[in-house]
Amino acid sequence: MHNELTIGVNLREELQKYFGHSEFRGSQEEVVKNILMGKDTFVIMPTGAGKSLCYQLPAIISEGTAVVISPLIALMKNQVDQLKGYGINAHFLNSTLNKTESNKVKKEVLSGKTKLLYVAPESLGKEENLVFFRKVNISFLAIDEAHCISEWGHDFRPEYRRIKSIAKELGELPIIALTATATLKVQQDIIRNLGMEDAKLFKSSFRRFNLFYEIRPKTNSKKQLITFINSFKGKVGVIYCSSRKKVEEIAEFLKVNGINASPYHAGMESAERIKNQEDFLHDRVNVIVATIAFGMGIDKPDVRFVIHYDAPKSLEGYYQETGRAGRDGLESKCLFFYSYADILKLEKFSKDKPVTERDNAIALLGEVTSYAESSLCRTRQLLHYFGEDLGEDCGFCDNCKNPKESFEGKDDVKLALETIQQTGQRFGIKHLVDVIRGSANQYVLSYNHNELAVYAKGKDKDAIYWTSVIRQVLINQYLEKDIEEYGVLKLTPKGESFIEKPVSIKLFKDHEYGDLSDDELPTITEKQHDKVLFDLLIQLRNKEAQKHELPPYAVFQEPSLEEMATTYPTTNTSLLTINGVGQGKAKKFGKPFIELIDKYVKENNITIFEDVLVKSTVKKSKSKIQLIQLIDRKMDLEEIAESVGSSYDDLLNEIEIICHSGTKLDIDYYVEAVVGDKEDEIYDYFMEAETDDVDEALDDLGDEFTEEEVRLVRIKFLSEVAN
Repeated sequence: MHNELTIGVNLREELQKYFGHSEFRGSQEEVVKNILMGKDTFVIMPTGAGKSLCYQLPAIISEGTAVVISPLIALMKNQVDQLKGYGINAHFLNSTLNKTESNKVKKEVLSGKTKLLYVAPESLGKEENLVFFRKVNISFLAIDEAHCISEWGHDFRPEYRRIKSIAKELGELPIIALTATATLKVQQDIIRNLGMEDAKLFKSSFRRFNLFYEIRPKTNSKKQLITFINSFKGKVGVIYCSSRKKVEEIAEFLKVNGINASPYHAGMESAERIKNQEDFLHDRVNVIVATIAFGMGIDKPDVRFVIHYDAPKSLEGYYQETGRAGRDGLESKCLFFYSYADILKLEKFSKDKPVTERDNAIALLGEVTSYAESSLCRTRQLLHYFGEDLGEDCGFCDNCKNPKESFEGKDDVKLALETIQQTGQRFGIKHLVDVIRGSANQYVLSYNHNELAVYAKGKDKDAIYWTSVIRQVLINQYLEKDIEEYGVLKLTPKGESFIEKPVSIKLFKDHEYGDLSDDELPTITEKQHDKVLFDLLIQLRNKEAQKHELPPYAVFQEPSLEEMATTYPTTNTSLLTINGVGQGKAKKFGKPFIELIDKYVKENNITIFEDVLVKSTVKKSKSKIQLIQLIDRKMDLEEIAESVGSSYDDLLNEIEIICHSGTKLDIDYYVEAVVGDKEDEIYDYFMEAETDDVDEALDDLGDEFTEEEVRLVRIKFLSEVAN
């Protein structure tokens, strides 16, 4: 490694020659020197801080080919394209190449011309590739996204565990591990798993001065999404969603609303995915909507905003994804729509995993919840999570700009610290809160913690309050996390001093997102509807119903028409904010209603403020996505009710809400089983009826029909003819 090519090299000249930069950033130069000396190197550098250059420059200068292991196929192509743009010979070897293409790459590498070869971890261990690698003059092995090695990392990949044994088969190669995010626990795992105990660690600050972190409650989120994106006036951004289906839905929703957006996820055809990536990189598309799990792998400096539409699985993932904003150093925003329902959904997705993996996932989600609900400085919380003490608030996040109510916390902080001391500093938050509040559960009793002096001293306050106190104490350095035992809290010298000599300390109330809505935005319930327009809409509805040979209520129900006569929707975008109007209904029936309202508004000189009107949350289904998924799997409705902790009657209410909002639901399988031969008669009744009222239907149909049967067929009827 340390050869005639690297001796006496002027690194700054090489940097200028290949990358056009006159100066290194941060610790880049020291990292490059360490790699060129053939030493194992561990680099922790935030997204956008120039991590890739740390191994790319020494690879170019050194003899042979540097093998770079990366889990993101999209990132490989992106980086290889960039390197080729600099005139550097680079290739990738992964599953996207056919046999002919792979052989061509291998031939190029064996010729000695290739300086960097990007390889997927799965490709690295294939026997045919190992035979090939043994013939290659490898300068060093770079492991990008090294956090994938750790089960505590946000994107654990089992195949990363094999890298150490594979590397040994290729000889004594210098190893360079790089990651943008790693807690102390993850750092320890990386070093242990790669056998890098002697590696020199280069750790940059995690602070990004130009990023504004904001969390909003996930209410009226689609309306907020449009308003937020439109405020950037054509600038580019990334939106993260938790599933492929949601990615497609949000991308389509944005397009319908006039925003130039494209989806990006692993389930897409490779050609389409690559096209969408290229369109984004070259500013032909403003917004990319992507899955959290798949990752983007896009190095674009001018991303002005990153939105987490759904909750991330960990703070590591969140930090790395938000780090894709503002790589050019200019101010950028990171918006997270938070809902505890999203956290519960992610927890349920983990229930079938092995016990350790499941518990790890739940612990990481707990950190996300704490971050979202806390009223402390966002930047300070994030840095603390990665083992860095900011020492003061950033002054540049939603909590700093709009501080929550504070209160004197001296006595409660002392009680919390004494509880940790008296329980032997061997427990996590949940157990400590149980002791403080006087819980008599088996776990508390088995340790005789009900006999401690602190037991039940805080029973007058709830668990949420005490959890918040302990987390704030942690951020303020009175406690520290045990690296070996995740979740266990220990006193710091500062905490021990506080017990001996308590001082005044200001604590802040947490956010209560469940009770919040956007106060700045008026809801449609604040105005009376326009009765003249309402009558015109009723007439139009009756006409459209006749045209489609449907009962009028199957077109639009009266509450929807009242809302239209309040907010005056004149575009498809604004029509979709109306309760009871989903994409299907808008497409099927919307056009004449929009045209009528637009004409009425112009004739009567009515001023509308579509950008600030929000959809009412009345009758909003809280578990819509989960229920639709379970119904799509043709799961018995009573089993669904049990699985979501609901009564059967409440479940039918939820399904009816979903159906009335314009979503098609296929419950045919369940209707056939429960209703049987009576189905046709009920279906025909609703086709002729003036209303879909269940009580009226039961009166007209007679005693041989049950309420359950009528409700089930009504759901099927509305799904098939009205949505």
